[in-house]
Amino acid sequence: MFNDIGPLELVTLIVLAVLVFGPDKLPKFIQDVTRTLRKIREFSDNAKNDIRSELGPEFKDFEFEDLNPKAFLRKQLDNDELGLKDIRSTFDLKREMAELTDSVNGHDTASALPGPTSSAPTSSAPTSSAASGGRVDMTKKPEAPKDDRPPFDADAT
Repeated sequence: MFNDIGPLELVTLIVLAVLVFGPDKLPKFIQDVTRTLRKIREFSDNAKNDIRSELGPEFKDFEFEDLNPKAFLRKQLDNDELGLKDIRSTFDLKREMAELTDSVNGHDTASALPGPTSSAPTSSAPTSSAASGGRVDMTKKPEAPKDDRPPFDADAT
């Protein structure tokens, strides 16, 4: 409940409580607050038990924490009915990124799509992630100037 309160803040709160309520009324105030918190917690537990009993025996293992969307998704994704663990184990992000980088840069690779790749420009940089030590080079390479630009006509513009 008070995970983010530091020691200096706690001392400040105690000093303020002593100043506001006074040293003679402070113990009674603390007892009233703890009694109220205990009643609220008891009321909450009774409400949870009533809801569980009304849901019936098929919801015996129902937990209210599962209603949190993050916990619900985590529980459903851990359930391997969809086969997501197999998909995660076969997917290699580094290899996929290396193939994507090579195809964008126009490098020939064994897994590249079939087609005319003989006219693609080649570079002296390593093309596979294994040759570069497992790292993928995502920097933009300067392209060589091409001669296939249309001629410039100064009178036309």
